[in-house]
Amino acid sequence: MLSNIIGLTSFAVLVRILANPLSNVFQKQLTRQGANPLFVISATYGVLMLVCLVFRSQLRFTSLPLEFWQSMLIASLFAMFGNVFLVKAMHLGDLSVLGPINAYKAIVGMLIGIFLLNEIPGWWGLAGVFLIVAGSYIVLNTSQQRQQGSLPSISTGILQRPAVRLRLAALVFSAIDGAFLKKAILLSTPTVAFFYWCVLGFGFTFIWISLSLRPTWRAQATLLLSHKTTYLALCATVGITQMASNIALERIPVGYALALFQTSALVSVLFGYKFFNEQNILRKLIGAGIMVAGAVLIAILG
Repeated sequence: MLSNIIGLTSFAVLVRILANPLSNVFQKQLTRQGANPLFVISATYGVLMLVCLVFRSQLRFTSLPLEFWQSMLIASLFAMFGNVFLVKAMHLGDLSVLGPINAYKAIVGMLIGIFLLNEIPGWWGLAGVFLIVAGSYIVLNTSQQRQQGSLPSISTGILQRPAVRLRLAALVFSAIDGAFLKKAILLSTPTVAFFYWCVLGFGFTFIWISLSLRPTWRAQATLLLSHKTTYLALCATVGITQMASNIALERIPVGYALALFQTSALVSVLFGYKFFNEQNILRKLIGAGIMVAGAVLIAILG
């Protein structure tokens, strides 16, 4: 029984590592065609919600405690902002840079663990933080900066880049979302939490669209129909990513799960080269590898 649980958890983590960067590829492709990030996320939520309704007989609609609804509302709200910021970042920046930057989520997860769960990191966890920061310097150090003989600092190399600022905001929101989502999962099941993640996410984004995108939603809907294959591929990969995340979160601590998920940084670098012809891939692979090593230290020894 224990081996089956470990096997399912490992499989879920592996699936999540592969599916998440692929969803980022589809998000970037759609925004390059003029799709609004908010509309992309809302459409994704909506399609996944409709798919879930096909299996509604297996879902629980009653007898869920108040704490579940509180956790799901908070998780869904933070997830919405995190996903919209993520897609906007993908539109502005390189996948091979923004993927590795997501390894900072392991640090955010560690901080959440300190303040909310009283999980104090050990020396190996702090070493993991150092490796993540060091690796990010390598990833963000562009060829132009090397020619100028300078290394990026936190202020000039990271925070002044709009795409990176958006990606950092997205990972903070998604890390907080993960903590509350885990609480909701433990009060229900990964499947039930996934369904309400879709329903509430669609509701929140629909309200946002009603307030901000009324003049352009018809054009966005037309774009959706003309790129329906990419949209469907995005929905499939996002659904797989989120369901795999839910299964992993049910079985392992939030901070460790977030750290393990960041091994997808290497996949993001390769996808950036394969699909968008992004440059300096060898340097980015080295930096991403260092960041992954830091995330693994946090997950296994921190």
